[in-house]
Amino acid sequence: MTSYKDDFNGNKPLSPYSIRFTQEERQKLERMAHGISLSEFIRSCLFKENVSIRRTKGRSPVKDEQALARLIGVLGQSRIPNNINQLAKAANTGSLPVNPDTEKRLNEAYNIILWMRRQLIQALGLKAE
Repeated sequence: MTSYKDDFNGNKPLSPYSIRFTQEERQKLERMAHGISLSEFIRSCLFKENVSIRRTKGRSPVKDEQALARLIGVLGQSRIPNNINQLAKAANTGSLPVNPDTEKRLNEAYNIILWMRRQLIQALGLKAE
């Protein structure tokens, strides 16, 4: 907890104040805060002060929620991670037969992974390399 010094409390940390919001109110506040912690955002609104604004950790803005949802859906329906793991094991043991069918399936998997990468980059609003 942050410790604020003033004439009243000396070095003691200020006690928190709890407030409850409806789900809709909380979502609206989070949208308005644009990634700022809610306590800092509310404090800056209430007291109209220039509060030092720190971004919350782990919350990256998502540019396109629908693209991200599509990607998550495809990943959930696919067995790609399991299949890639099986291919790696077979390649390491030397039991992976390389024939036209295997090559075709590997190329298909590669293209699907590239599509997922492009979707993720687009959803996060990043620039492709």
